[in-house]
Amino acid sequence: MAVAITTGALGVFMPEANAATSANTGVSFTLTAGSLSISAPASANLSSGTATGTASLSGSLGSTSVTDARGNLTATWTVTVTSTNFTTGGASANETIPKANVSYSSGTATATTGTGVFTPAVVSSLSGTLPATQIGATWTGVSNNSATWNPTIGVTLLNSNSTTAVAGTYTATITQSVA
Repeated sequence: MAVAITTGALGVFMPEANAATSANTGVSFTLTAGSLSISAPASANLSSGTATGTASLSGSLGSTSVTDARGNLTATWTVTVTSTNFTTGGASANETIPKANVSYSSGTATATTGTGVFTPAVVSSLSGTLPATQIGATWTGVSNNSATWNPTIGVTLLNSNSTTAVAGTYTATITQSVA
């Protein structure tokens, strides 16, 4: 009988196998960057004027929006603005209003999303060739964002000969680019 007690007593002193109390799993995922894009109306009509007495006219270009889905830690973008000359008829010097006579004012943002600041700008003459002289608006922030604004275009009505522009329907292309 002593043998049975000894075997039972050893069972008391033997620790049971411990179950694991924690387990680590490394977890990862990838966020793919989206794109930076700009949208603007396909066409716009500025205010009308008469060939006599009207020195300038202006009007809304329409709602412009930039969407930044790149997910950058430092989210910055700049909108630059360029224009072609406004022309009518055969685009002679008397039928051309040079892009130097065209201005752009972004005005304040009408809507924004994300964390950051929209900074409006004014370009007094769209005749510049360097992007640094044609900045129409900027954004500085973090990660994804968007901004919408309604820029105003101004036109001083002097033709390429610096005389009053002749009557006609003038057209040009204003390009807003974002980078």
